[in-house]
Amino acid sequence: MTTTTPVASVRRSAATMPRLAGADRAFWLLRTVFTVAPIVFGLDKFFNVLTDWDRYLAPWINNLVPGTAHQAMLAVGVIEIVAGICVAVLPRWGALLVAAWLVGIIFNLVSMGSYYDVALRDFGLFVGALALAALAFDRPRAGGESTGRA
Repeated sequence: MTTTTPVASVRRSAATMPRLAGADRAFWLLRTVFTVAPIVFGLDKFFNVLTDWDRYLAPWINNLVPGTAHQAMLAVGVIEIVAGICVAVLPRWGALLVAAWLVGIIFNLVSMGSYYDVALRDFGLFVGALALAALAFDRPRAGGESTGRA
């Protein structure tokens, strides 16, 4: 035996279901991306599957840091993994950490006089990280604390 449900009751029940507001959806999308992407890029510094990361290090920075460009990129990989974990655990501060890190990457790329396309893409990611931070600071803190903002 099959039963049919009137369309109006389906609409009503769907309308009464809790839905995330647009800001909440944006927060979770950005939090997910800024958790996963830094971790993936950080891990790839050890495997060079996506690209040869060493070529993205400005020579003047390579001259400042101890060791080789590859060793510097391994350190960068660790920092990126930590930044992704910070976004997952403390999105308010993790997003600002990722934003600051992206500024460093942009500065590195522009100072090379090349890879402007990658620098521009990273600028877009920087703006996204700032958006995540803004959304995170507007959310209630863990434990129900209010940010004091309306």
